[in-house]
Order: sequence, then structure tokens, then C-alpha cells
Amino acid sequence: MGGTVPVARRPGAVHLPVMADSQISPENTLSDLLDQCRKAGADAADARLGIADGVSVSVRDGRLESIEREESASIALRCFYGKRQASVSGADLSREGLKALAERCAAMARAVPEDKFCGLPDPSELIAGPADLDLSGEPEISAETLEREALAAEAAALAVPGVKTVAGCGTSWNRSTRWVAATNGFSAWKTGTSTSLGLSAVAEKNGQMERDYDSWSVRFTKDRPSAEEIGRTAGERTIARLGARKIATQKAPVIFDRRVSDSLIGALLGAISGPSIARGVSFLKDRMDQQVFAKGIYITDDPFRPLGMGSRVHDGEGLPVAETHLIEDGRLTTWLLNLPSARQLGLKSNGFASLGFGDPPGVSTSNVYLRPGKDSPGQLAKQIGKGLLVTDMFGPSINPNTGDYSVGVAGFWIEDGEIAWPVSEVTVAGDLPSMFARMVPANDLELRSTRDAPSILIEDMNLAGS
Repeated sequence: MGGTVPVARRPGAVHLPVMADSQISPENTLSDLLDQCRKAGADAADARLGIADGVSVSVRDGRLESIEREESASIALRCFYGKRQASVSGADLSREGLKALAERCAAMARAVPEDKFCGLPDPSELIAGPADLDLSGEPEISAETLEREALAAEAAALAVPGVKTVAGCGTSWNRSTRWVAATNGFSAWKTGTSTSLGLSAVAEKNGQMERDYDSWSVRFTKDRPSAEEIGRTAGERTIARLGARKIATQKAPVIFDRRVSDSLIGALLGAISGPSIARGVSFLKDRMDQQVFAKGIYITDDPFRPLGMGSRVHDGEGLPVAETHLIEDGRLTTWLLNLPSARQLGLKSNGFASLGFGDPPGVSTSNVYLRPGKDSPGQLAKQIGKGLLVTDMFGPSINPNTGDYSVGVAGFWIEDGEIAWPVSEVTVAGDLPSMFARMVPANDLELRSTRDAPSILIEDMNLAGS
């Protein structure tokens, strides 16, 4: 599933909005800022400069409701003084403003308590190849085109018999560009664009209101359904939920629809986060190299997916990244480490730092997906005969130490292997270690986000209803 991410030349001099003195390259802006930090007494520093622009449109009742345009620039700076660090940010990109920012950050670093695990990577640890990345998709989309798309989606939803209204319908185009640099010699540039369209429809039956939605965010418009199809899907999903019933408290199999199944992958990522392991607050802290899922389960992070929504060629500290099976044939293979958590655990950082450069790094993945299984969701439904299909979730609760799990859901009851009726006001509960061990993926994976999973069947779940 891997690929090659396009690497582009850095842009030349650009006009930095928001109080910039003149046209100056972002690289030189950051270089000057880091020099100012050293002059102010900092031992080391890193920084990030970001520029964002875009337009978003919302419609209601067949008319334009609002247009919002964004043009912004910001800068973030982190200074080190021994084993002390401090971070500041601002929007004043004038030379005087940047000098004041550097002096303030360096002074703060001298005053804060020590953090023995902080610090920049050694230059030998940094990515060796090109670090720049171009994830440009759709060129700028006009407000008129966005309005036309939103109106078409709203009209298609309202055309579904039984849909009463559209609670919200919006579409947007956005571009973000950021430059990073550090006193260890690292520098990089990344840009990306995306466009989104989504709406929520409302229907009513016997005084009971139901709503559902459809939403897409892509690099290119061609990679999503048409506006009319998105609207129609939202309307049909909403109508299908009318007449929802409660179910009796019981144990039953649960199929998590692919719209919500990625939340289970998110629970895994939180449990293998380096900071959680270092603090000892993870139900998987003693499970490295052990069988956590059934054999045949693969969960992979692919940073090189072409134009992926989370693609990157380096992590948030400038370290190289690689395609990695987090779960390989059911076995847990790695923690998600940044430098601070790796140092605390006595390990080597492995390219999972979230964007630092001006802030202390967290941990993050790029494009994570659960490898699909062999059976369709319909085939899994026929196998279980009776159970619950979950299509919506409300406020999952997870105990990080034990993995105890509960979540409010809505969806559909399955009888004789077929969808029988909609259900609501149900709580699904279990414990993640045993849920992971029983997980069976369907074959309906779509790669459309930074975290994707097919529908997932888990047998023997606790359902709390009426």
C-alpha cells in the first residue's frame, strides 16, 4: 500500500502577510529568528512559520448563508537553556516583533524548571534525504463554485422523501504551508491543499426527530462522490433512522460500521503512545511483542501514501519515517515514540513525533489503516444472524489503565442476517484487550483519512438498553 510522496522545490521569496516589513523568504525569516535566539542567550532553538488561506461557504434553504475567507500567518518558537525549554507564538512578523519574540522566549527558558528529557535531535539522527513535501491538490476553488456545490448537495438531500430540513451544509477549500528550522541544521517546507463538502439532514416521524450526515474531505474533487450523491446519501441515511426502537439489555455480536470503526484503531494508538507507556498509564504497557489481536490482523502506518491526508517524509522533530506495521499478524511491534518519551524509556525515537518546531512535540501517526478481511459486512451479518450494527457513536469512555470501554450508540438491529429496524439509546461495553482479540475486519476499507478501518465485527459485547 506504500508509494512515493512527491518532493518539490521550496518556493522562493513570498510576501508574508500580517506586519511583514518586505518580501523576504520564509527560510531567511526563520534563520534570522534562530540567530536572535542565540544572541539572547539560548543554547538551541527551533521554529515554525505557517501561512494559511482558504474560503468556506455555507447555505441554507436554497440560499447562500455565509462566506468566510482566511488569510493568516503565524510563527512559533521554542528555546532551550540547558535542560530547560520554553515556547511562545505570535503573528507579528516584523523584524522588531521577531526580535522581541526571541528575547522573550530565551528569558522564559532560563526561568522554567528543568526537563531532563527535552532537547533537539543530534544532527546524525535527522532525515538524510530531501525533507520538502508538496501535497497540493485542487487549485484554488472560487466561492461561486463552492456555493453551487453546496446548493446542489442541499437540494439532493431535501429531494429525499421524508427529509424535513438540512441542519447545515457547507463546503470549503483550504491551503496551508509551513516552514520549519532548528539550530541543529534541520530545515524543511511542506504545503498542502484540501477541499471538503458535508451536510446534516433532519427527518421527523411521529414527533421523533432523527438526523444523519455525509461528509468528505479530499485533495481533489474527483476523488469524492458528486455533490448530489453526498446530499442524497445524507438524506437516505437520515430516513433509514426513523422509527428507532430501544432494545433489551443483553449480550450480542456488534458490527461497527466503517464510519465509526476507526475509533477502535484510535484507542489502540492511544494505548501504544510513548508518553502513555512512559507514565505507565496504558493497558498495553506490558504487551510488547505479544499477540494482542488475532493472527492475520495488520495495522499499518503508511507515511508515503501519494497525496495522503497525513503523508510526510519526516516526523515532527526532523527524524526519518518509514512504513510500519504497528500490529503484524496480530502482534504488537512498536511504541509510538518521540524523543522525550524515547529518552524516558531508554529507547530510540522511531519517527512518530507530532509537529514540534516551536512547541514541544507530541506523538502522531500519518496514514494508519487496518488491513481489510475477506468477507463483506453483509456476509458478516449473515454469519452472526442476530446482533447490532453501529453507525453512530456518542462520547466513548475508555479507562487507559484497564481498557474498560463503553460508548453510547445508534444503528440498526440485525435479525436473520438482515437489517431489521433502527435502534437508538444503546450503550455498548466491554474491555479493549478482549475486544481486540476478537476483532474481525470486513472487506470494505476506504482510504480517505489519516485513520481508516473497514467495518469490524466483535462478538459477545454487552449491550445496555431498556
